[in-house]
Amino acid sequence: MGLKWTDTLDIAIELDETHPDVDPMTVNFVDLMNWVAQLPGFDDSRDHCGEKILEAIQAAWIDERD
Repeated sequence: MGLKWTDTLDIAIELDETHPDVDPMTVNFVDLMNWVAQLPGFDDSRDHCGEKILEAIQAAWIDERD
């Protein structure tokens, strides 16, 4: 089973490993959506993604970084 938009913690961990030099607080939502869609094992439609989900992913990534 692949990652879905709602797997915010798992996505945050993957993003932290994939983009270790990026400050998650500075990522715009367009880049964030593209990066999530490119993660290995990600299997969900961009139609299921919205601002609230991206905010949750970004917040989880910030928490993961701390």
